[in-house]
Amino acid sequence: MRRMVGATAWPWARATRSLSLSAINDNRIIMSPPLVTLDLPEIWTPPDSHDCNPLPQRNCSNLQTATVIDGKSIAEEIRSGIDKEVRRMKESIRKVPGLAVILVGERRDSQTYVRNKIKACEEVGIKSIVTEFADGCTEDEVLNALSNYNQDSSINGILVQLPLPQHLDEGKILDAVSLEKDVDGFHPLNIGNLAMRGREPLFIPCTPKGCIELLIRSGVEIMGKNAVVIGRSNIRHHATVSIVHALTKNPEQITSEADIVIAAAGVANLVRGSWLKPGAVVLDVGTCPVDVSVDPSCEYGYRLMGDVCYEEAMRLASVITPVPGGVGPMTVAMLLSNTLDSAKRAYGFT
Repeated sequence: MRRMVGATAWPWARATRSLSLSAINDNRIIMSPPLVTLDLPEIWTPPDSHDCNPLPQRNCSNLQTATVIDGKSIAEEIRSGIDKEVRRMKESIRKVPGLAVILVGERRDSQTYVRNKIKACEEVGIKSIVTEFADGCTEDEVLNALSNYNQDSSINGILVQLPLPQHLDEGKILDAVSLEKDVDGFHPLNIGNLAMRGREPLFIPCTPKGCIELLIRSGVEIMGKNAVVIGRSNIRHHATVSIVHALTKNPEQITSEADIVIAAAGVANLVRGSWLKPGAVVLDVGTCPVDVSVDPSCEYGYRLMGDVCYEEAMRLASVITPVPGGVGPMTVAMLLSNTLDSAKRAYGFT
């Protein structure tokens, strides 16, 4: 069961009112507007400060210390298994999986993510290729690169690093990735099969897949629990899922009722202690690059912060993931896993 919460209803109401007023002047049979016209931007109001504050004194009687999920350690265990399978494939059929990455622009965080993915490929024996384009590249240049990778039999997975510059049509570019090589799981058919009961997508998107794996390996019961996803996303496994986003009127209240909170808004320290009920399980998907160029200890001139105010959440949650070192390494591990699965499928290797 999925419960859509908050402001998802009001755009429909607004659009329906405007359409009903204009219906007199056209011959429309169905008054519901096209869904794409309701695809409003996800713009959160950031907190006044990135700093976390101590919890109010009234909460002290129920304070606890959360168990930290070591996503890096779990990811390393998964990558070890992938490394063994890649070695077995190479010894058996003289082939290894291949991953192609397309990077557009010079965002420092995107460059870091791609470096980490390429390094992870090298460590488990997966061949990797990166094609980089300048910010001002044309859409056709990106599409031509995708077409070449689609036709290259040595490439089993294709990843387009997001976000793309605004002048590029993200949907058109992602749709151009071959379904059989869509290791990021963003192809419409993969997303459609993920959403439909009884269907199995070729690939599950890496971050949600990594989140579920973290919960399962950490012994967190999912079935029957109330889960809140902050930011628009997908989750299954028989939880009752509420989605709150930038247009939700009462995100704090809704989130405070959740057994499982998955924060993926991309706003540093958006989720404060007041958003969490004691004992909640908190997965922080947010990776917000905060400029700290004056700090010589930060190699790339910024540091990553999560959506969740970690210091406050630690004293309320039962289980929590840190940033970095939580969901991020698992996302990379799931990318490697999907690429291996794609190669096995392409080569008929079992």
